[in-house]
Amino acid sequence: MTRSRLISTAPGLRSEAYGAGEWALLAAIALMWGSSFLWIAEGLEAFSPFVVTVGRLSFGAIALGLFPAARAHIPRSEFPAVAVLAVVWITVPLVLFPIAQQWVDSSIAGSINGSTPLHAAVISALLLRRRPGPRQIAGLVVGFAGVLAVTLPGASGSEGSPLGIGLLVFSSFLYGIGLNLLVPLAQRHGSLPVLWRVQLIALTLTLPLGLGGIGGSQWAWSSAAAVIVLGVFSTGVAFVAMAALSVRVGATRSSVAIYFLPIVAMVLGITLRGEQVPWVAVAGTGLVVIGAWLVTRRER
Repeated sequence: MTRSRLISTAPGLRSEAYGAGEWALLAAIALMWGSSFLWIAEGLEAFSPFVVTVGRLSFGAIALGLFPAARAHIPRSEFPAVAVLAVVWITVPLVLFPIAQQWVDSSIAGSINGSTPLHAAVISALLLRRRPGPRQIAGLVVGFAGVLAVTLPGASGSEGSPLGIGLLVFSSFLYGIGLNLLVPLAQRHGSLPVLWRVQLIALTLTLPLGLGGIGGSQWAWSSAAAVIVLGVFSTGVAFVAMAALSVRVGATRSSVAIYFLPIVAMVLGITLRGEQVPWVAVAGTGLVVIGAWLVTRRER
């Protein structure tokens, strides 16, 4: 672990290749986060971006708070680190993503989010002063090639605006930082207690924005249902699952779950919303899968 507790990371507890438990967590994360772009898009049909953000945080915090383990004690000395994690990993990205998705298709938003493992790996190497192993580096490069193949066709024209794509890229960078900050906190105190407090802080910070966005919203049952699903699963359960995976394998190898998000988002965008995706984007998903497999191999 690095010297500063405020900005620090730690290696995972398991350096072996992914086992059944890790793959199960990865699959659950990919499904819940990959579908989140669809739920966001559905929520934006009736609600303003800030209402969507506050709604998902509210239902996420409620879902986690139902578990007694979430209320386990965390020392006061850890609160600054928890607050930083709340801002970097949840508050800012969850505010920016709905804004960006006003101009970017959900399949493209999911694709850009797939660059998070690259950010996580670079930040982890800097904080730990140790580069990833050869297999992990190869996997990150191959996966990045797949992300480019999936993302670049939607970077112009009607499928995406430069501003929207820029907001998504910045959010993905913050996710990379947050994943690294998460590992030592979750290793010391458990995933549920850390994530419940993180979401409560994020909810408190975004609540004024949500109240201000009520005037620009209208009621629709379909949008409300989408926000509930987005909150309980994509914001509550998925973040805890990601924390559990990060504790086991570290920030770099856990972030590979995000490589599968473009595939889930693309399939849902095509089948449920009729979005058009270029053939090169479909071909890029093969590179994403290969890259993810390499990153999950045994660490050096």
